Amino acid sequence: MLEVIHKIVWGPWLMVFFLAAGVLYTVRSRGFQIRGFWVWWSATVGSFFQGSKGGTAAKPGSELKCGEAAAKPGSTAGKSSEGESGNTARQDGAAGYHPAASRRDQLKTACTALAATVGTGNIVGVATAITAGGPGALFWMWVSAAIGMMTAYGEVYLGIASRYRGKNGSFVCGPFVYLEKLAGKQGLALLYAGLCVCCSLGMGSMVQSNSLAETVCYSFHIPKLCAAVGLGLLVAAIIRGGRQQIGQAAARLVPFSAGIYMVFSVIVLFLCRHSLPAVFGDICREAFGLRAAAGGAAGYSVRLAVRYGLARGVFSNEAGLGSMAVLHGDSPGQDPKLQGMWAMFEVFFDTIVVCTLTGLVILCGLREQGNNPGISGAALTSWCFSNYLGEIGEFVIALSLVLFAFATIIAWYYLGGQALAYLMERSREKRSAGSCRLPYQVLYQLLYLTAVFWGCMAPMGNVWLLSDILNGLMALPNLTALFLLADQVRFPD
Repeated sequence: MLEVIHKIVWGPWLMVFFLAAGVLYTVRSRGFQIRGFWVWWSATVGSFFQGSKGGTAAKPGSELKCGEAAAKPGSTAGKSSEGESGNTARQDGAAGYHPAASRRDQLKTACTALAATVGTGNIVGVATAITAGGPGALFWMWVSAAIGMMTAYGEVYLGIASRYRGKNGSFVCGPFVYLEKLAGKQGLALLYAGLCVCCSLGMGSMVQSNSLAETVCYSFHIPKLCAAVGLGLLVAAIIRGGRQQIGQAAARLVPFSAGIYMVFSVIVLFLCRHSLPAVFGDICREAFGLRAAAGGAAGYSVRLAVRYGLARGVFSNEAGLGSMAVLHGDSPGQDPKLQGMWAMFEVFFDTIVVCTLTGLVILCGLREQGNNPGISGAALTSWCFSNYLGEIGEFVIALSLVLFAFATIIAWYYLGGQALAYLMERSREKRSAGSCRLPYQVLYQLLYLTAVFWGCMAPMGNVWLLSDILNGLMALPNLTALFLLADQVRFPD
């Protein structure tokens, strides 16, 4: 039954929905992800190389115009520090304004968002796409990323423009906020928040912890029970500190894990550099079906490349799911354009950089070895690395999978917690003042840690399918909002 539902939810129509949103924002921005490359690059990661001249935090007063541009009459978007949305102008504009500190805060935000996107999909997903769709699938992953960059820009822009401070003083931000405040669709907002909580317990915790436990058990010979206990304690130690602790952990973990993986990937590509021209030829030839074969076989090959390339691209970078809008909610500046450009960089880094490195290593390995080992997923990636680096290659893949999965777990806790906070806030508005208020944050922590432990110990089976279904359903309200609110999104000049 779940297989049937999965095929329906993740059918071609959903891919079309994802791509249509990206194409819409690409057209409205006049291809900003390409024509404005140096603009968004300089405003994001490039700002860390510019000293105090660049910055991830807008100068005092410069950010208010963008937030106001997206606000509907009567909405809370674009308000100043005395209103509900945005970091306070007083914080940025007073004597305590420190660009360097703001850049550090922005780095935490970006790394937390990358922790949710740079994960096992960058290793397992790419290998699966190439196995099923051939070398051409990598090209269509690039297409998916290029289009998804503008989808990510749109959802983060709307998130920053509509965010507000909750009763506990922290920001509430995400698709559930702009669905309610800007689109006037509270029913869809509640639906998205509920699905987000469910996804955090499935795809965010159980599935990731299962991958982590399987890896450490196979590669490092650690019993699953020990892995479950150790992982549970580590996750508990981090999530108890809230958003700040999660951000600090992500800021250390993501650069380290991604850096190790990228360095060893580049080493492998250097060792097989003579095969790179032929590999790029294979990618272009199979992406567009320029094969000597004719008829249905060539057409079927192209369809597979398009299908798996686009699908795995969306799975990897999460553009369109709305998760980036939640994770950027606590960003240090209230300029939605700037935060939108950071989201573009995150999609670029996840798919164009990390997934490309994985894809090229696999394709070079298959070409030089001259035979397909008959394996897929992480095993195929590990096999390609070990052909050039021996046991070190297997260790690198195992370590990367563990670190990527752990980073995703802590990032998804924050995602689910934000969605649950929104649901509880709306629930309290409908309850009488004397109603009992359960400590939902503590209960959610316990439930999340239980899901992490259970994911390590139990066979997943249908949990993978159910989590994937919920992930697809979660995208629907967000994509609907992106279409409804497209005219409110402004792009850099």
